[in-house]
Amino acid sequence: MTKRNYTDPSILSSDITPESVFLNRRSLIKSATVAAVAGSTAIPSTSASAGQTAEQPLDYAPQEEHPLTSEQTPIEAVTSYNNFYEFGTDKSDPARHAHTMTTDPWSVKVGGLVANPGELHLEDLLSGFDLEERIYRFRCVEAWSMVVPWVGFPLADLLARFEPQSEGRFVEFKTLHRPGEMRGTRSFTSVIDWPYREGLRLDEAMHPLTLMAVGLYGKTLPNQNGAPLRLVVPWKYGFKSIKSIVEINVTAEQPQTSWQSLQPSEYGFYANVNPEVDHPRWSQKYERRLPSSIFKPNRVPTLPFNGYEAEVASLYQGMDLSRYY
Repeated sequence: MTKRNYTDPSILSSDITPESVFLNRRSLIKSATVAAVAGSTAIPSTSASAGQTAEQPLDYAPQEEHPLTSEQTPIEAVTSYNNFYEFGTDKSDPARHAHTMTTDPWSVKVGGLVANPGELHLEDLLSGFDLEERIYRFRCVEAWSMVVPWVGFPLADLLARFEPQSEGRFVEFKTLHRPGEMRGTRSFTSVIDWPYREGLRLDEAMHPLTLMAVGLYGKTLPNQNGAPLRLVVPWKYGFKSIKSIVEINVTAEQPQTSWQSLQPSEYGFYANVNPEVDHPRWSQKYERRLPSSIFKPNRVPTLPFNGYEAEVASLYQGMDLSRYY
């Protein structure tokens, strides 16, 4: 299998977020956690075996001249800093509970305005596409960030198999909804209308930076990070990168998305990283690059479009980005 690499030469090897820090990363977005957003983001200590699934090496060959090969993150680093509401609202919940999710067998239905609606199974996803390594910045709407080496393939490659029709203007994504395996969806305190839903414009979905990730750090995705298949859109806030995808539909109308439906004044459809447009409850001008703590906050300026302005700004030419946030 041919392996292509798309790396950002401005990302230093020392900037890559440790694997352990990444494995449990997103914090709560709701008001109950605003205090945590304003305070320290020290990574909580967790058991190395808590909730971890046995990730498998992917069938791809590391590029010999990869500029970051010599400084890959030590695999023994294990922490929990994640946010996957289907398994609970605490950062440690996904690592402790996501092992209950069955990821094999797995299939993804692709439909809507496509010429060839159908279904892809897990083995098709892992062997039917040329896997690429993509080292991307990852910026959470909560003003923290990381750098992650993903493994996956362009979403455009997947959509091309199903031939979007000319009327199609958007792409809708849905996460698995299996209450028996996802304790968070059974919680009476849950505010999300399951399943979790996200969407992109079709031109965003077809952009070469938009990735369908099946792994990170050279191995299959851990359950808590969206196994076996998730979206990664590096110029958008992290909640757009939907996990554990089971359905993709091409639509003529802009799809309803979970966070926009819940709090439209805070979470827009586009969700492009923009240091000039603050969240109503905190600034977006700076971010805390994980790992960080009170004593070492590792605070860095946020870049427009998360550093991918040259590649994607043309998608939004003429748009008022303070209105279409």
